[in-house]
Amino acid sequence: QDAFAAFHVDKVLVSKYLKPLQIGELAPDQPSVEPTKNELLVKDFRELRATVEKMGLLKPNHLFFFLHLAHILLLDAAAWLILFYHGISLVPFVASLLVLTIAQTQASWLQHDFGHLSVFEETKWNHLLHKFVMCHLVGASAKWWNLLHSQHHAKPNCFEKDPGVDMHPFLFTLGKKLSVELGIRKKKYMPYNHQHKYFFITLPPFLVPTYLQFHTFYIVCTKRYWGELAWMLTFYIRFFLTYGLLMEIKSLLAYYLLLRTLGSIWFVWVSEMNHMPMDVYYDKNLDWVSTQLMATCNVEQSFFNDWFTGHLNFQIEHHLFPTMPRHNFWKVAPLVKSLCAKHGIEYQCKPLLTAFADIV
Repeated sequence: QDAFAAFHVDKVLVSKYLKPLQIGELAPDQPSVEPTKNELLVKDFRELRATVEKMGLLKPNHLFFFLHLAHILLLDAAAWLILFYHGISLVPFVASLLVLTIAQTQASWLQHDFGHLSVFEETKWNHLLHKFVMCHLVGASAKWWNLLHSQHHAKPNCFEKDPGVDMHPFLFTLGKKLSVELGIRKKKYMPYNHQHKYFFITLPPFLVPTYLQFHTFYIVCTKRYWGELAWMLTFYIRFFLTYGLLMEIKSLLAYYLLLRTLGSIWFVWVSEMNHMPMDVYYDKNLDWVSTQLMATCNVEQSFFNDWFTGHLNFQIEHHLFPTMPRHNFWKVAPLVKSLCAKHGIEYQCKPLLTAFADIV
């Protein structure tokens, strides 16, 4: 019920897809709510959601997203123009690289908005712009992102259900309880007592240029998303043609690898600060609200924090209302905080650097 309401904008449309999947109704004597569910919390949250809808907080401000896309396109163009006018000596090379890294990372935050259907009322326009931003501007697959990210939102930090914690136990051990289980079983793939040190030289710089770079192509090809592949190739054709006019192949490949590495560092620190320090364990089959609150924390609001993180500093609100346009998170935050206080649930909100330190 709550997950269905949270994920879908056009509930009438998606209900049609559910009809063929219906097996039957629960028998009258069967409970419709598991004993692990906090019924009072669920009731209050549904009232909060109704309030949010009445306040119009699920309606997007199109100007906000237009300006955000415009600043990405301007930065994208500026990165090329810097090299075009100033050559590929060290200073313009670095300046162009930093500008394009900002454009790419901001585009990855914007595709997140389109992927959650939070920019347009009509789903088809969200999907179309999602392909343009994710495939053409970033060079990754929108369908691949939807596949992984929807699982993450459904069961955040739930081992074997959330793809975001798939790195346990091979590269890192996550969560206090899961780490203890490995210790009891004496399973060890890496020197985990040093993982807080090798984290800096493994996950942040290499996640995007190695694993994600190849995994997106793997999913697209194995699932035969040929239209998606065509969209993705437009990024690589545009990038290597335009930048190939300005530099030799060695410099071009170095520029591309550095671009992916810098973007990866930015992405990992921001994406992990809201989840990694929280409880990571097997699915406890809790209600929707409890599941989201146990796995998420916030970072303090500021103009820079909002821009730098793509408003993922409001991770609690985003997980409770994934289709809410990000510019409204600050408006619903006090209501969510009151809900947590009423039910004795910790509402974590930290300074940005503290959130980074908590990952380590």
